[in-house]
Amino acid sequence: MSTSQQPIGGTLGTEVVPVAPGVNLLRAAIILLAFAMAAAVPIAFASSYQLFQLTLAGTYAIAILGLNIVTGFNGQISLGHGAFYAVGAYTTAILMTHFDMPYWETLPIAAVVCGVLGFGVGFPALRLGGLYLALTTFSLAVAVPQILKYRGVEDWTGGVQGTFLVKPDAPEFTGLNNDQYLYLFVLTLAALLFLMMANLLHSRIGRAMRSIRDHPTAAEAMGMDIARIKTRTFALSAGITGLAGALSAIAVEYVAPDSFNVELSINLFVGMVVGGVGSIVGPIFGGLFIVFLPNVAESVSRAAPGVIYGVILIFFLYLLPQGFAGFPRRIAALFRKRRQD
Repeated sequence: MSTSQQPIGGTLGTEVVPVAPGVNLLRAAIILLAFAMAAAVPIAFASSYQLFQLTLAGTYAIAILGLNIVTGFNGQISLGHGAFYAVGAYTTAILMTHFDMPYWETLPIAAVVCGVLGFGVGFPALRLGGLYLALTTFSLAVAVPQILKYRGVEDWTGGVQGTFLVKPDAPEFTGLNNDQYLYLFVLTLAALLFLMMANLLHSRIGRAMRSIRDHPTAAEAMGMDIARIKTRTFALSAGITGLAGALSAIAVEYVAPDSFNVELSINLFVGMVVGGVGSIVGPIFGGLFIVFLPNVAESVSRAAPGVIYGVILIFFLYLLPQGFAGFPRRIAALFRKRRQD
């Protein structure tokens, strides 16, 4: 099977795009299924806190998947997806606390609310690109926590003090405790989302998104509606990230404006790059990275964990410039080179 190497967003890296999308989709499904089976193992061995960390990593993986769709596959750089994460979390919190809705009913509503917000943000994205779009979305990430603290909405959001939620009880027929059930719930939902996005991104729509990313002028000359695809991509990306935020609110059992500051948007971007820009599987590694690396850095040095975090991140990006997802390709390239020699 032949492949072609094309740039991602002009500056973010490269991706090998297979010619046979059906074969690539099957391979992605097998890989995701293997990850899901391996991820189910901790239910029997992990402690409640470890399951909480893995659950949080799963929500981050979903959020990074949403960011990867708009940046890795459509070429629009966003530094504001933490805002959609926050809106999704607060949508679930408000519906659960003020309207007594069950947690699972709030999830699609949170996704739709964030999708509509993303669609609105997508319109300015039509006239902006590159660093200008990045700064615009960054301003959104700065503004949303301040809006959540505004006195006019604090009766709904809880203001600076935030809002507490109640973790859902596990159904009796499962035989699981609450932490095990929530981890399995997030894992199942993440697996379904990843499979759905793998199917979408290897369909005609996904190929159109990559065409706009790589050659917008040629895509427009071929009759593609660039404006519609970009806005809908941004809406889809925001909806997925908002769904991740809703899941995080349920897992953490608490939402507060300061929990969704600018650092969250930066962490999601870091997770995308570390996992692999323009990769389906990469967000899984990215979610694990941004949850567990700070703990590793703090265990190495309690005095300056930020320094250790930065050194590890730089060292990692130097070794794997294409992220975790590019590691198998790099190993395969080394084997091919040795055979040729």
